[in-house]
Amino acid sequence: MYKLNLYFLFFLFFNFIHINFSYAYIGPGMGGGLIAAVIGIILAIFSLIIGILWFPLKRFFKSKKKKDDKEK
Repeated sequence: MYKLNLYFLFFLFFNFIHINFSYAYIGPGMGGGLIAAVIGIILAIFSLIIGILWFPLKRFFKSKKKKDDKEK
């Protein structure tokens, strides 16, 4: 039983490290999709930062400014 597991692991190891060339055509649509996905992720992160940090800080400073105006 132990030898069978050893042979199986040996087979898996050499099967996964064996480099096989794939002569496939990816095409321009795949590159465009990848670029769109990357831009979408970057914009989502940017929007998240703006939504979590910028708008609450803006509201805080705006309310602080109104308090200062009322005190004068």
